[in-house]
Amino acid sequence: MSENSVRLSYFCLMIIVTGALGFIGSALLGELEARGYGELVAVDNFNDAYKFSNLEGKKIKERIDRTVFCEWLRLNASKVQFVFHIGARTRTNEFDWNVLNDLNVNYSKQLWQICSKESIPFIYASSAATYGNGENGFSDDPTKIKELKPMNPYGESKQLFDLWMMEQEHTPPFWAGFKFFNVFGPNEYHKGRMASVVFHAFNQIKENGSVNLFKSYNTEYPDGEQRRDFVYIKDVLNVLIYHMETRKKSGLYNLGSGKSHTFLELANGVFKALNLESHLNYIEMPADIRDNYQYFTQAADARLINSGYSEGFTPLEDAIADYVTNYLVSHKYI
Repeated sequence: MSENSVRLSYFCLMIIVTGALGFIGSALLGELEARGYGELVAVDNFNDAYKFSNLEGKKIKERIDRTVFCEWLRLNASKVQFVFHIGARTRTNEFDWNVLNDLNVNYSKQLWQICSKESIPFIYASSAATYGNGENGFSDDPTKIKELKPMNPYGESKQLFDLWMMEQEHTPPFWAGFKFFNVFGPNEYHKGRMASVVFHAFNQIKENGSVNLFKSYNTEYPDGEQRRDFVYIKDVLNVLIYHMETRKKSGLYNLGSGKSHTFLELANGVFKALNLESHLNYIEMPADIRDNYQYFTQAADARLINSGYSEGFTPLEDAIADYVTNYLVSHKYI
């Protein structure tokens, strides 16, 4: 078989993306399509009609409800080249453990087991929420996973699956888990309160010319100086697709820029992208997140670099400018 025939066969096998209606899942489908991957299968709860615009215009081979996807995957395993398991209950203020356990833990276990049995490469979404307040650092060294102390049930659910996964003798032929840090960018329009500060800042500026930032309740961080590792969605997609295409090193990796920035920098970046002077207000943090709030995150990136990924990450100011001018202004999707 010629090299071209092998490549054609590779491109004709299906790529699965769970969480297809969501922020990262839908953006991933759009980027895969843009790169020429045509056999794309979207998995999600398709009763969430308010998120349908995330798939509008995309060429999807098949849409499968998540409740029947595991059985579908068993029956169609020979036609699948890769599974991206991005779907999860991602709200950090979700306190119904039954929901989190079903969707973020048990469902992920089922997919892992099927992909292991059927030899399907598998990438899944973990979260920087597993690091809690950062008292044990932000290293993705697998020997330190047990030391982590998430601060909310969502982080605990992601931590539980990471711990379970690391104990498995039977694995997919290639697998990677990615601890997403603070991802922002197009396709997050539906996220409401959980959308990024960039998204909210843009809309607040449109409405009243100023931006609201949370006050700090930690004496080490002045108002607006809370720091996070903000990572642009386009960089996230580059990392995910790189690992799908190369399949060099299985492992659990941080997916952040490796740098921390303040929310003040983020807000000022939006004003700059709009060629406006900054006008800021500091407001009370909602009570339901105040006690479990991360004041600092910064991904340790050595393991990701050692995996072979060398593209780097978009500087924050450039990422904000691209998001604002090329997507938010026109409400454009990836």
